[in-house]
Amino acid sequence: MPAHLISLLAEAERPLLNKFYRQHQSSMRASCDGQLWVARSTEIIAGMSLSPVAEGYWLTGLFVAPACRGQGLAATLVDQARQTVAGPVWLFCHPDLEALYRSMGFAIAGQLPQPLHDRLARYRRSKPLLAMVSGNLPRH
Repeated sequence: MPAHLISLLAEAERPLLNKFYRQHQSSMRASCDGQLWVARSTEIIAGMSLSPVAEGYWLTGLFVAPACRGQGLAATLVDQARQTVAGPVWLFCHPDLEALYRSMGFAIAGQLPQPLHDRLARYRRSKPLLAMVSGNLPRH
């Protein structure tokens, strides 16, 4: 597998991630309030956002270009980004993607921070979604 550069995307480059999503007819968008992570070959081939929420982060927008799938790129991107943050990382996914995220160390989330709980309830009105989490949950 060729080496891919995985890095934080500079704020000024945010439009590049949105352009990547549009090129692949994805409805995803780069988060306005989070860290943007990308994998590049000569251009962006994968991207995701990590936004602060409660005492952790919410992972959104994970997308790998179809021609680059099946190489472990999503797992590498997520792993590298997770190493830079403290606390749990939550995500919402379609049930078909549960096995993929389990292979990355995520598990079904028993509880969510209130902002994510409310958002998931809204999203579930129109599509089936699972809430998953990775990392140590805050103790209360």
